Amino acid sequence: MKKTVEFFFDVGSPASYVAWTQLAALAERTGAEIIFKPMLLGGVFKATGNQSPAMIPTKARYMMMDLQRAADHYETPFSFNPYFPVNTLTLMRGAVAFLDTPRFHDYITAIFTALWVNENNMTTTEGVSEVLSSAGFDPAEVLALCEQDAVKARLKEITNEAIARHVFGAPTFFVGNDMFFGQDRLDFVERALQ
Repeated sequence: MKKTVEFFFDVGSPASYVAWTQLAALAERTGAEIIFKPMLLGGVFKATGNQSPAMIPTKARYMMMDLQRAADHYETPFSFNPYFPVNTLTLMRGAVAFLDTPRFHDYITAIFTALWVNENNMTTTEGVSEVLSSAGFDPAEVLALCEQDAVKARLKEITNEAIARHVFGAPTFFVGNDMFFGQDRLDFVERALQ
């Protein structure tokens, strides 16, 4: 049976971005399959009573330093988005719409890069459309997909699954029944796969 890592994430989470940059190499080293689980972090926060560290000034300062340390450690580009926090409802519906398609990685790469490397303003339809267009997507088509009932329902379903499995933030990984929270737990994820 193939080893798997479930990756619960929201593109509005900079820690999810940092972790995502390492997943392909982790999969290659371990032979594990990454199962992407796009969830709505705001829904998880609401259900669990949690909140973004960015809402607590002392945590926010540390989080920004720590994310930069992690990015430097992994030698991956990172820039904290000046428009943070971003309402990611449409962006995460897009992730769900492309989840089982050949363009999923193109979509996620475009959105993560726009948010956490290029500091794009993803709070407006125009900003999102510009990023999608630059990545070879038809923005009108993507935004129409995001309004489909099946896409909305699947995002709710994955978010509810996360809540049922005691996820409280992003990124969260599962190797079997073992849960690991945070971009700084990838070493533990890799050990669990061995």
